[in-house]
Amino acid sequence: MEPVFSNNNANGLTTEIVDTLIPLFEETSAGAIAVDCEARITWINRFYAHVLGVSDPAALIGKPIIEIIPASRMHEVVRTGVPILLDIMELRDLHLVVTRLPVHDARGEVTGAVAFVLFDDLQPLTPLIAKYRRLQQELSAARRALARRTTRYDLSDFVGASPGALEVKRRARLAARRNVPVLLLGETGTGKEVLAQAIHAASPRADRPFVGVNVAAVPENLLEAEFFGVSPGAYTGADKRTREGKFQLADGGTLFLDEVGDMPLPLQAKILRALQEREVEPLGSNAVKAVDVRVIAATSRDLDAMVAEGSFRSDLYYRLNVLQIHVPPLRERLNDIGVLCEALLEELAAGGEIRADITPEALQLLSRHHWPGNVRELRNVLEQAITLAEDPSYIDIADLLPVLPNNTWHSERPVIIENGIQPLSAVLAEAEQAAIHNALRLTGGNKSQAARLLGISRSVLYEKLRKVSETPDICLE
Repeated sequence: MEPVFSNNNANGLTTEIVDTLIPLFEETSAGAIAVDCEARITWINRFYAHVLGVSDPAALIGKPIIEIIPASRMHEVVRTGVPILLDIMELRDLHLVVTRLPVHDARGEVTGAVAFVLFDDLQPLTPLIAKYRRLQQELSAARRALARRTTRYDLSDFVGASPGALEVKRRARLAARRNVPVLLLGETGTGKEVLAQAIHAASPRADRPFVGVNVAAVPENLLEAEFFGVSPGAYTGADKRTREGKFQLADGGTLFLDEVGDMPLPLQAKILRALQEREVEPLGSNAVKAVDVRVIAATSRDLDAMVAEGSFRSDLYYRLNVLQIHVPPLRERLNDIGVLCEALLEELAAGGEIRADITPEALQLLSRHHWPGNVRELRNVLEQAITLAEDPSYIDIADLLPVLPNNTWHSERPVIIENGIQPLSAVLAEAEQAAIHNALRLTGGNKSQAARLLGISRSVLYEKLRKVSETPDICLE
């Protein structure tokens, strides 16, 4: 008979052995089938063909196995080279226990795979099958729970109703529906990781892993191992166990590349290849591992400028920049300050802080700050204010001034200076504001003590603070 496989292999299950076993499979197996390197059927025994409702086995030769047996996993064995030694497969009204094995050529390349049915009468195995199904259900539930643990945020956690925030949410919802790379651009602290997790949580990959890597936080000499993994004994002192990289951990799910602009050029080429070929090669290994990941990248750097100067590969940039989302800084959506404060105060209360309210005057003051640290800075200011407040159940101007930077006061309208001399009123106003600010900082926001330090009554201090919140030409930067 013609050999089913055309090459021999000195290691493992060889094509020669398989060709020798074919006559045995033909007569004794309850079902046996072989495929080539493209998972197309090269041989099937008569019994298996009969089970499939085909009288002539030759009619199936050359057909993709997935078309004939939709539940088959032979394509996985061919793709990965990893055997599936025991599996329960549903075929029409039957439940079959099957074994699937890869076949390699002399170079170690996979040339095909063979599968045979171990049991076609599962009545004696009913208790085992029931346990198997229960374990499968538990595994699925565990995977869903793991996915929920790895993503803390959904789209409702990106708070805001300003035009900029609404556009971000619109694009994020679009990204969740598309299986394409996403590039998040924005300053530090604007909420890029919140968006990355939210996109994953709303996508078809939500029940699969979300794995994040902050490129800037990993030492350069460890980045390759971090992404691609390490084989046993890959280098002196290496762990004797295989260590999976982030690509493998994210298989089937989402890989989040935070601060991708900090990635060294040599690694950029390897990341690009992994994304293009959908496979990785662990350090110290000659075997490639197939991976299926959806990439979301984020950076606070100007990638266009980096591409122009040659510090970021243009081909990787084009690979990542399919659906771009610009996350605006907080200073460009100051109308969101109120709802952001409410959300952040709720979050702080959930973490053990006292649930605080914030006065309208305090919100006006926050709306005049420049917020170089964006939402992250706003959260820090609120947390400090609650910690230092006389009454932590509410936050007012006096609670904010000690925790806002000293250099935040300035006028939105430029003060006209003639001959290098500022108007006396402007000098006095700035001096008064600085004195109030420093007194509140020194006393930890205690207004009674601050008033005594300033030599004024508490009611006068309150009046001056009220004027600060209502004065349109005074703002925080």
